[in-house]
Parts: sequence; structure tokens; C-alpha cells
Amino acid sequence: MNVLWILILHFGFVLAAVAAALMVAVRLLPAPAPSSGVEPKAGAARRWSGRTLEALLQLGTLVQPSEARAMNLRARLAAAGFRHPAAAQIFQGIRIATAALAGAALGAAAVWQSADAAAAALAAVCGAGFGLLLPDRILEGMTQSRIGKIHRALPAALDLMVLSVEAGQSLDVALAETSRELRRIHPELASELAQVQLEIRAGRQRSEVLADLGRRTGSPELKKLGVVLIDSDRFGTSLAPALRTHARYLRARRRQVAQEAARKLGVKLIFPVFFLIMPAVFVVTLGPAVLAFLNAMQSFLAP
Repeated sequence: MNVLWILILHFGFVLAAVAAALMVAVRLLPAPAPSSGVEPKAGAARRWSGRTLEALLQLGTLVQPSEARAMNLRARLAAAGFRHPAAAQIFQGIRIATAALAGAALGAAAVWQSADAAAAALAAVCGAGFGLLLPDRILEGMTQSRIGKIHRALPAALDLMVLSVEAGQSLDVALAETSRELRRIHPELASELAQVQLEIRAGRQRSEVLADLGRRTGSPELKKLGVVLIDSDRFGTSLAPALRTHARYLRARRRQVAQEAARKLGVKLIFPVFFLIMPAVFVVTLGPAVLAFLNAMQSFLAP
């Protein structure tokens, strides 16, 4: 048996092992309770989705990272909005499954295109590395998108908090009311404010909870808001003017960012205009003149 067939059997074994682990995890799940009548398609889709998550959880428990890496991963998942206790294990299962499938797929494609064992091994290793890095890049993109949504929702949230505080309510009640009002329009910020309220009710210090708000989400604007709330609570100053001033600052900051992006647009358009539009303009404008000049030169130089 040559090296090529050994390589093919190896990738087949890896793919079969991952599929077998997923099947065993699904088999170990408790069967759903029987219900009368025909089950709706939505219920079946939710059942299979739950079984897939459980299978990924069982697969992720096979590879346990170090404590420091696990804490870092949980912080990144919390910043992206995934605060379930098993989110880290499910993410590890997604990484393993993606790496195995991508490596096996690229290895099989390389074997199909060429009989070189070294090329197939290199393609499989590259596919496995891509499969390991792809979930991290997706998670980072989801985190940045969530931070952007939180920033867009902050001015409206501050206006609601100002109204609640000026109506005589405390900061805790204002946070709860703001979270309840923004639940349908801005669910990302509403969930963070609800988390703050739950932690305060659990007995944590308000200053610790507000300081952890910015660290948990990775949003610099929430960090500034936490500092404003902590300083107002510490020094006993009026909260409504501070929140109104901070809301005015956020709107001015958004307007400045938009103006900066608009001014940068002309510089960013230089390269597309120069490399894509200008050649076509030159062809349209100078093409007939160049052809006429060539014809004139041919007729002039002709014997």
C-alpha cells in the first residue's frame, strides 16, 4: 500500500471518527416525549437543532483548553452575546468539526485533482488550519457587529434613563425600565442592562457591576457610561444632567464619525477611480484619436 492510499484512509478515518462521535452524542440524548397528532415542522426543526447543539457539546468536551484560555474564550463569547454556561464547549465542538470537515474536504479534493501525496497532505493541513481559524474570525465579526448595535442604541437609552431619573425613580429602576422599553428595538443593549440589573439584585456592588459592564462587552462607550454612573453615585451629584450631557456627547461623537468617514471617502475612491474608471475613460476618449492617428501615419508612410 503506497503513501497515497494511507493518506486517503487516514482522512477517511478522521471524518468517520467525527461523524461517529456526533452520532453517539445524538444517541445518548434523551428521546422526546411522544405527542399526539402530527408534529409541526417547526417543532422538528427545533428538536434537530437542539440535538445538533448537544452533539457539538459532547464533541467539545473531548478537547479541554487550559483555564486561562477557557476564561478568555468565555469572555469573547460573552462579548458576542453568548452567555450560556456551555457556550465554550459548544464553540470548541464547532471548531473541531469545522477543522475535520474542511481538512477532509480539501484533502479529498487534492487527491481527486492530483495523485501527489504531499500535495494532498498540504491541502488537508491547510484546510484543517482554515477550519480552526474560521470560527474565531466569525466570532470576532459578530462581536464587532454587536458593539456597533450597542453604540447606535446608547443615545436613546440615555434619553429614557434621563426621563426615568427625572420622574423620581432610582438608578436601578431606571435601568430596568430602559431595558424593558428597548427589548424589542435594541435587544443587545437591553440584554446588557438586564444583566446589570440581575447582578445588582444578586448582591454585587453597583460600582463593580457598572465597571464590569464595559469590560464584558468590549464597548468603549459602555465603559464611559459606567464611569459616569459610578462617579455620579460616588460623589452624590445629580444623575440626570450627567446622563443628558453624556447623551449629547454621544450624538456629537456619532456626527463627527460620520463627517470623518465622508471626508475619507474621496481619498478611498482614488484607487478605484485610477485603476478601474480611468482606463475605460482613456479608451473611450483617446481610442478614436489614436486609431485616426495610426491610419494617417500608415497612409503617410505607405509607398
